[in-house]
Amino acid sequence: MTRIGLISDTHGYLDDAVFKHFENCDEIWHAGDFGNIELADKLAAFKPLRGVYGNIDGKNIREVYPEHLRFMCEKVDVWMTHIGGYPDRYAPDVRREIYTKPPGLFISGHSHILKVIYDKKINCLHLNPGAAGKQGWHKVQTLIRFSVTDEKIHTLDVIELHK
Repeated sequence: MTRIGLISDTHGYLDDAVFKHFENCDEIWHAGDFGNIELADKLAAFKPLRGVYGNIDGKNIREVYPEHLRFMCEKVDVWMTHIGGYPDRYAPDVRREIYTKPPGLFISGHSHILKVIYDKKINCLHLNPGAAGKQGWHKVQTLIRFSVTDEKIHTLDVIELHK
């Protein structure tokens, strides 16, 4: 079993509560818009970090983190990108591949809207953790915590910071 802490859209702000909520996680995944490399380094010093760059991220983050990241976690094919869209409304640069070679888990950020959607057409779970930073129009800072065992994604918790 691998326990994951999923975060996105920090925009340079990292709440101390993230460390408490992710203390039992094995890895942290960041779905883009880190805001600065120091924030990424702080997360990476705490737990193993996988991430993608977002539209606000500068050259120093883009040199370390790719636009798209596809990897296996346990037996689940994971695809993470910042601007990915949603089932039936995938971003143009995602659409062709997601329908021809769908992952088991698709993760995106960008919208600042927390979503957990199962795409029945391609048998894929879509996660967007919302926004953990303070910048943007969202009213609640959110994170997701979940586990992967073999080919199953389970024990998914939505966390609202400062509730």
